[in-house]
Formats: sequence, structure tokens, C-alpha cells
Amino acid sequence: MRSDRIFAYGAAAGLLGDLLLGDPRRGHPVAAFGRAANAVEGVLWRDHRGWGALHTAVCAGGAAATAALTARAVRGRGAASVALTAATVWAVVGGTSLGREARAIGGALAAGDVETARERLPHLCGRDPQSLDGPGIARAVVESVAENTSDAVVGALVWGAVGGVPGLVAFRAVNTLDAMVGHKSPRHRRFGWASARLDDVAGWPGARLTAALAVLAGGDRRGAVRAWRADARKHPSPNAGPVEASFAGALGVRLGGTLSYGGRVEHRPVLNGEGRAVEVADIERAVRLSRRVTGLALAACAGGRLLYGAMKRRGS
Repeated sequence: MRSDRIFAYGAAAGLLGDLLLGDPRRGHPVAAFGRAANAVEGVLWRDHRGWGALHTAVCAGGAAATAALTARAVRGRGAASVALTAATVWAVVGGTSLGREARAIGGALAAGDVETARERLPHLCGRDPQSLDGPGIARAVVESVAENTSDAVVGALVWGAVGGVPGLVAFRAVNTLDAMVGHKSPRHRRFGWASARLDDVAGWPGARLTAALAVLAGGDRRGAVRAWRADARKHPSPNAGPVEASFAGALGVRLGGTLSYGGRVEHRPVLNGEGRAVEVADIERAVRLSRRVTGLALAACAGGRLLYGAMKRRGS
């Protein structure tokens, strides 16, 4: 079976598995990678960018090499290759869990149970929940759904289309390392620099595709394009900016503003200033938009891989 069909079939099956089953309850491969990366950090940590770069190379490179060897072991066996691709997609994407956590927080807010919403928020993002009221939590959830649609789904599909199973694993490894050491804490300001910069590079294509698909799938295409063009560059993250701005425009809401991470207060620019404040009901709207973006991303990545394979065969 051709590699382009293997990816298309495997990606579709893997996303279906995520839709039906969600993340594995125990023994999640990403969690296992995180434990391994943490152990490597314990050995290599120095307050130095070079040692951080070595940590990134060992962890991300080791994960990608293992995936490449596994893919090579089943090469030439179509069913096995599709199964491996499907299992890898299921393991590295997290769209269903993202939506499930967002809806759980939205349900608590709708019931007036702000304390439960605060307790669940760390499952979704790194904000300080005690500093947020109900509307602040709702805004944090919508922003997290937008950003994680790119990080947890679309970006992985893009790199899977480019690099197959190794591409899927490498992207998730880099994204996980950024979440672990890429933040600007005193311990990781230098050590995590390489992981953060590599994540910016790896996330660039997926973020732009996510933003473009949010324009197509959202309820206000002109508003999404306007917010993307006007506000994306204001965001401190080169990848979260386009995604959150396009989601804000598509949903007709304002995102950004003051937030708190780890006791550090940030005053971020407002995205889509023409929109209204986020309401609890917008959480469900954001989840549905994320689902539509996921479906379009599968079509775009699988279709692009099939088209590239057809063009390559014609040229040979």
C-alpha cells in the first residue's frame, strides 16, 4: 500500500478512535514520554541554553528515532502500517479530551459552581484559577480550546502528513517538552529556551492552518479574517496569536486581556476588540468550532498527502 494512502487511512482511523475513546485512561504514551523527559532533565539540567538544547535533542530526537525504527519494522505491510499510524494518531491527538474538559468546566459555570470550575481549570491550561471569576474562567477555556486545537490536533496532523509516524511523534514530543520546560520560570528560563524555540518552529504551519480553517468553519468569516489580520501579531506567542484571533473573530467574542500564570500577571492585548465579552455558552460554541476545524484539517492533510503522492508518481 502506498504511503499516502497509509497516512490517509491511518489518520482517519486514529481520529475516529479519539472521538470514540478519548485519551487512554492509563499508560498514556505522552505521559510516559513526559516521565522519561523529566528523568533526563534531572541528569542534564544546568542553568545554560546549551544543556537545554542537549535535553531537547535527546528527548525529541530519541522519540522520533524510536518511531522511525518502529515504522520501518512494518514497512511493506499495509495493514500493519495503517494500524501503527492509527494508533499513533490516537495517542498524540487530544481533541476529545480537550472538548470533554472544556464542557465539564462550562457545565460547572452554568450551574453557578465556580469553585468546581476553578478546580478543573488546571486540567486544561496553566492559568491561576483562584485569580479568575466565572467570566474569566470562561474566557480562559475558550482561549485554551483555540490554542489546543492547533497544538493537540492540527499541528500533529500536519507533521504526520509530512513525516508519517515519526513526524507525528516528533511534533508531540516537541510540544510536550515546551509545556514542561519552555515556560519562563527561573529554573527553565535558559534551560528551556531550545524547547520553546523549536516548538515555535514546529507549531508554525499547524497554527496558520488552524486559523485558516477557523475562518472557513466559523460563523463570521469576515470577522475572523479581520481579527486575524489586525490582532494576531499583538499576541506574545507567534502561533497562539493567529489561532486565538481567528477563533475570537469567528465566535464574535473578545479574547486576551489580563491573566495570571504561576503568580505572574500578564496584560495581553485584546483580540477582536469589536466582539463582546465571553459568556459561558461560548465554551460549547468554541468546542463545536474546534470539532469542525479538526474535520477540515483531516481532509486538508490527508488530501494534501494524496495529491502530493499523485503528483510525484506522475513526475517519475
